[in-house]
Amino acid sequence: MLDFELSNELKMIKEAIRTYCDKEIKPVAAILDQSQEFQEEIFNHIFKGLAELGFLGLLVPEEYGGSGSDFFSVAIVLEELGKVSPGFGFSYLAHTPVMAYSNIFVNGTEEQRQKYLRAMCRGEIIGANAVTEPDAGSDLFNIKTRAEEQGEYFIINGSKTFITNARIAGVFYVLAKDEGTENRMSGFLVDRDSDGISIGEDMDKCGYRASPTSQVFLEDCRISKKNLLGKRGDGLRLTLSEIELQRIYLAHIATGLAEAALEEAIKYAKGRIQFGHRIADYQMIQSMLADMATNVEVAKTMNYRAMWDYQKARETGKKESSILALMAKRFASSSCLSVVLDAVQIHGSYGFIKEYPVERYYRDAKLLDIAGGTNEMLKLSIARILLK
Repeated sequence: MLDFELSNELKMIKEAIRTYCDKEIKPVAAILDQSQEFQEEIFNHIFKGLAELGFLGLLVPEEYGGSGSDFFSVAIVLEELGKVSPGFGFSYLAHTPVMAYSNIFVNGTEEQRQKYLRAMCRGEIIGANAVTEPDAGSDLFNIKTRAEEQGEYFIINGSKTFITNARIAGVFYVLAKDEGTENRMSGFLVDRDSDGISIGEDMDKCGYRASPTSQVFLEDCRISKKNLLGKRGDGLRLTLSEIELQRIYLAHIATGLAEAALEEAIKYAKGRIQFGHRIADYQMIQSMLADMATNVEVAKTMNYRAMWDYQKARETGKKESSILALMAKRFASSSCLSVVLDAVQIHGSYGFIKEYPVERYYRDAKLLDIAGGTNEMLKLSIARILLK
């Protein structure tokens, strides 16, 4: 039976992250978004605060500096971050569940865990997942980055793009074709101070401007064999092994953003007077708000169902992917975009003014249709599973 009541631990996490978001992130969300340059000082202050509250190590066991909480705990954090700053949510996603948990804790050696995890839980090292390339987004089989074995080292050449946290990261996960395995792919941990790695300029993005995104260049980048993640030739499997979890987390960011848009729309509708009445009194506006609220609640329910299914699968050792993660991410991101568009519509011309947060939500919502696999790709994946 599904239980929709949060445990006491999760309730405490929800209250703590909501309080922190309202106090530390919400007041600077517009600054982070509208500044021409990435606000690194503000970002670092917020990230350190998340570390002090223990949120950077939620999925990491206590022996490595974390708290060993469950997958739901991170979902709650991401939902609240999505309400105030989806961009910051993306940085948290890349660092905590993707790099610290999926890459290093799940697939790393004991030496790699000891080297990185405590520092990552304290926010002293920030992680970045460097997989996407200019010609290889959803099509990972087409990556061009190559790794060549030379004595006790690997030499990596190639470039990565759209890399979240690249400017501030201390360690990168790099997927490359391994020439010593008949060009199968291997995964590597590349430190920021490694010879041959450089970071491009911050990309001037439409949204998610609170989070830095850049290209990463590897030119004769030399790393120790100790930095191989997992077995040689097993990189693609490792990269895709936790994509299901990432998609569920993206769905939670989407519902957080949609909920924020709904709240702003309700507040504006109650205060906006037209023809002697609040616009909230008009049936057309009421109909829009009802549909928006329904979409938010249905998306939340799907997210929690998908997360429950994922957690149960991990507990029982089930290995095959679930269709629910695909459905949750696709529906939550599509619903988010719909809700945000309606919120802008309710605001009228003011919805296009940066003074109102729905303008930012409008720009932020679209990326959720793309990240973690485009919704068109996810639809095909859902259909393939149904037709097996």
